[in-house]
Amino acid sequence: MNTEDPMIGEESQELPRRRGRPPLHPMSAAVAALPPDETDSIPSQPTYREEDPRVRAARRAAELREHIGIEDDGVDKFFIDKRLIPDGWSYEWKNHLVLGQPNPSYEVSLARKGWEAVPVTRHPQMMPDGWKGAHIERDGQILMERPLEITEEAKARDFRAARAQVRQKEAQLTGVPTGQFERDNKGSTLVNVKKSYEAIPIPKD
Repeated sequence: MNTEDPMIGEESQELPRRRGRPPLHPMSAAVAALPPDETDSIPSQPTYREEDPRVRAARRAAELREHIGIEDDGVDKFFIDKRLIPDGWSYEWKNHLVLGQPNPSYEVSLARKGWEAVPVTRHPQMMPDGWKGAHIERDGQILMERPLEITEEAKARDFRAARAQVRQKEAQLTGVPTGQFERDNKGSTLVNVKKSYEAIPIPKD
C-alpha cells in the first residue's frame, strides 16, 4: 500500500465526509472539554426580572411630587411661590396669546414698562418634561419679571391715579369744588356720599 503523498498531476481521492452533528463552537468545545467540577465556575447568563409594580409606582410618585407637583381642580394654576422669585425682582403673569395669536402691540407696551419673559431654564419644574419653548407659558399667559423697585413705583402711581378718580367723582356728586372736598357739607341739599358699609338684608321666604 502506497502511503506517500500523491505526486503532482495525479488525482487525489477525497475522503468522504462523515455525516453527523456539526462541529462545536470553539467556546462550546472548550467548555465541553473541562472536567465536571470546573464547569460550575463558569458565570451563567444574567436573568432579568420585572420590577415590583408597587415599588415602581412609589418611586414614580416621589418623582412627581419633587419635580412636577400634583395639581387638582382646587389649586390655582397661576400661583407663584414667592420662594422662587429672586431677591430684588417681581414676577407676574401677562397675556401672551389672544385667541391663540400673539399681540405685538401689547408685547411692545410690556417691554416699555420693563417686563421681560422669565427663562424656562431658571424654573424647569414649572413646565412639563420635553418642553421645547424658551419661556414659561400657561393657558395663554406668560411669566414675566421686572425689578421690584420699578413694580412698587408703578403700583404707587396707579394707586394715586385711582384715588384721584374717586375724589373727582365724589366731588361731582357733592357739588364741592375741586380741592375743597374735605369741608363739611352737612345740611346741604346736594347729594351726600356715604363712605360706610352696611349689611344687605336677606329676604325671608
